[in-house]
Amino acid sequence: MTELPHIESLRGGTTAAIVAADLDLKTALAQETARRWFARTLSMRSPLDPALPARPGRPEKPELIPPKHMEKRSLHTLKGRIALLHALAHIELNAVDLALDIVARFTTERVPHSFFDGWMQVAFEEAKHFRLIRDRLRDLGADYGDLPAHDGLWQAAHDTRNDLTARLAVVPLILEARGLDVTPTLQAKMRETGDDASADILDIIYNDEKGHVAVGAKWFRFLCAREKKDPSATFKELVRTNFRGPLKPPFNDVARAEAGLTPSFYRALVSVSQS
Repeated sequence: MTELPHIESLRGGTTAAIVAADLDLKTALAQETARRWFARTLSMRSPLDPALPARPGRPEKPELIPPKHMEKRSLHTLKGRIALLHALAHIELNAVDLALDIVARFTTERVPHSFFDGWMQVAFEEAKHFRLIRDRLRDLGADYGDLPAHDGLWQAAHDTRNDLTARLAVVPLILEARGLDVTPTLQAKMRETGDDASADILDIIYNDEKGHVAVGAKWFRFLCAREKKDPSATFKELVRTNFRGPLKPPFNDVARAEAGLTPSFYRALVSVSQS
């Protein structure tokens, strides 16, 4: 069992988790900070809180390479399934830090405590997802860090570090929503290959991610309402300013709508060449 440092506050616990390069410590800190916050045994901030780092703590591996250099592999081979699970583990690890960062960075924002409840639930579940996938990789004779990974996800956090509404538009409502689009197909392919254990993990992730997108949509609408702005128009404007590249179909319209993300938000952002 990883021994945890003393957690001073919500901001302190989330920042310590972001800083941690040991991934067992990172996920344990994320979940313990969430538990203590839910139990209302933590203050929001403390004078002893560490400063937020420019980048989250990471182990030496995996090697980070540009997305275009990532190798494509068939899921019908063990190597291909390991490569997919490794890529998913990397996404989930970044999702842990992104959820923690939205809490730690915006504790001075004028929002209700329930905002932080929602994002700590997301952080708790992303930590669970990372552990599930890492354990599955180990079952298959591999581990996180064995293959290269790409570094595009953290860029979204960096680009929206000064604007909570933009962060909500880009991270949960684009990046997380993309998971709703692609996961059902991956689940089906895993089951076709007979890898039900991996498909079962994708089921858990898929159902949790609907809730994560819903948290993003709820608070995005809240902030727009407070500023008396139209959510759909504001989303389009923020995405064009803060997101690199077009949104790519196909979209899982049903799952997105269940999470509060209706087509009026994203359909107009698909590039003409892809519609």
